[in-house]
Amino acid sequence: MEPKKNFTIKSRIKSFAYAFNGIKRLLLSQHNAWIHLVITVFVVVLGFVLQLSTVEWCLIVLAMMIVWTAEGVNTAIEFLSDAVSENHHPLIESAKDIAAGAVLISAIGAVVIGILVLYPHL
Repeated sequence: MEPKKNFTIKSRIKSFAYAFNGIKRLLLSQHNAWIHLVITVFVVVLGFVLQLSTVEWCLIVLAMMIVWTAEGVNTAIEFLSDAVSENHHPLIESAKDIAAGAVLISAIGAVVIGILVLYPHL
């Protein structure tokens, strides 16, 4: 086990750089992330136009955050799976399918939240 490193501002800044690099890689490599991005921008613009309340914004942001998080975890699982084996393996296939299913579940939930929050304003 690796010994704990001391806390430094430089190491914290590096950790943020790694995280932003991960977001960039997600956006550049995943077509579904492009779809999420377009929908995110559309919903944010619509939210401003409809003048959502603070509570409504919280629900919308939470829904978007869950979808983005699920997409990021799904992508990480895909990358790790591909690194472990280039050959087909039923357990890797199952892991990828389950991770993709989690993204779909979160996206469906986000759509439901979006309808519940936005529809009354329309």
